[in-house]
Amino acid sequence: MILFNSDYTEGAHPAIMQKLMETNMEQTVGYGEDAYCGQAREYIKRACGAPDAAVHFLVGGTQANTAVISSILRPHQGVLSAESGHINVHETGAIESYGHKVLALPSEDGKITAKQVKTAHREHWKDESFEHIVQPKLVYISHPTEMGTLYTLEELEAIRLACDECGLYLFMDGARLGYGLCAPDTTVTLNAIAAICDVFYIGGTKVGALFGEAVVITNPELQEDFRYIMKQKGGMLAKGRMLGIQFGELFRDGLYYDISRIAIDLAMKIKQGALKKGYSLFMDSMTNQQFLIVDDARLAVLKTKYGFTYWQRYDEEHSVIRICTSWATRDEDVKKLISDL
Repeated sequence: MILFNSDYTEGAHPAIMQKLMETNMEQTVGYGEDAYCGQAREYIKRACGAPDAAVHFLVGGTQANTAVISSILRPHQGVLSAESGHINVHETGAIESYGHKVLALPSEDGKITAKQVKTAHREHWKDESFEHIVQPKLVYISHPTEMGTLYTLEELEAIRLACDECGLYLFMDGARLGYGLCAPDTTVTLNAIAAICDVFYIGGTKVGALFGEAVVITNPELQEDFRYIMKQKGGMLAKGRMLGIQFGELFRDGLYYDISRIAIDLAMKIKQGALKKGYSLFMDSMTNQQFLIVDDARLAVLKTKYGFTYWQRYDEEHSVIRICTSWATRDEDVKKLISDL
């Protein structure tokens, strides 16, 4: 069985494993206050062009989302998100379990717009019963989105302006950020994200690390006491150097980008191969996630040899599947998949 289910089916990039082994018997202080975490923070701040940012390392995406969102919102406030946003559909209500409502906005491509943000804000405050309704205070976006789509620089800048106009904070989920930054023809850079967002995170779990996400807080208002929230939410890893070592390797010499490009190149091969064989795309994605419409008979055959994510029913005879590549995807496995398609 060849797995294309996700971008974390393998362990970690060999460079990370080697560094973890080399440093295994070193003694360091805990909770992310070691030299490896310190160095990784500097690498990330340099990559972001944000020397005054605060960088914190957490284990996973849900943990990062809950820590960030609960640190920003007061008890009566909620977070605007696309209805397909990860915090709305794939985190078992984690945000709401901490007392903050996800205010879902309709979206066909996983993205939300500046106009939607302004409309949601306006509709709240023009309601005479606004004090009885959860107040929107934070905008959550993903780049790439759950649908593999990407924001343009102009779209992000427009959302930033809408947030400024409405007094809202902007938070970007970057669980697959490497694949967004390395997608063909994108104009969105890490520097631009750092300048536009109040807080975002750089995903490691899905981009070559064993585990880990790097939260980058650029807005000074949100930096104070974040480590208290990390601890309270179970996000302060005692062996914090395990995270620092991994992000140090990913950002020391550009490995994060190199391995992201590998996944993108292979995903584009799958995309073009599928199109040549007459398949249709459910969503046109330029990232490592590809969504194919497959008739049920072919789907039954493919399932005997490949693992992938069943996305949704398309019509009476077709389904949508997601095929995901990673730094570890092998070219020969991609060729086999295309042949079997």
